[in-house]
Amino acid sequence: MYKSIIKPLIDFMGALVLLIIFSPITLITACFILIKLGHPIFFTQKRPGYKGKIFTIYKFRTMSNAKDLNGKLLNDEQRLGTFGQFIRSTSLDELPQLWNVLKGDMSFIGPRPLLLEYLPLYTPTQTKRHDVKPGITGWAQVNGRNAMSWEEKFRYDVDYINQLSLGMDLKIIYLTLLKVFKKEGISQEGNVTMEKFSGRE
Repeated sequence: MYKSIIKPLIDFMGALVLLIIFSPITLITACFILIKLGHPIFFTQKRPGYKGKIFTIYKFRTMSNAKDLNGKLLNDEQRLGTFGQFIRSTSLDELPQLWNVLKGDMSFIGPRPLLLEYLPLYTPTQTKRHDVKPGITGWAQVNGRNAMSWEEKFRYDVDYINQLSLGMDLKIIYLTLLKVFKKEGISQEGNVTMEKFSGRE
């Protein structure tokens, strides 16, 4: 009952309320991104959701369009910069995903939606991460965010699905707030976020 009725209702009502509450912060963030980085304000990308259904994820843009002398985009770390790092470290870039939650594409809590290119690389066990809606935060996020191996991330995702409950979600929300406050696990050593998944786990 929690998974099929209560959780979706909490997601919808929670997203609606938070969109209203955070609207001033969202507007201010959007203005600063426009000033610092220019257009577009949002980063959009196709991601697999519940049962592998494809949807468009929304995030605030954090990287510039800086290019080298040959017109090629600089690497992610150079394009991220101090401003982008601040947006990511405070998780302000995640605010537009409240629209994804309101639309029913995502949940507040669940495995993070990954790239489409990873779909053919999953093992049957790893594919179970699509048995629930992807989340803004999740069990893997609060246990290391991007500062963990892919093997660990997938293990936490499957563990969450097996233990899904109101108590589990409340625990994740509490731990997420601690992570945001401490700014932990934002990136993996040597990478802006995480290295790409190659299917080797």
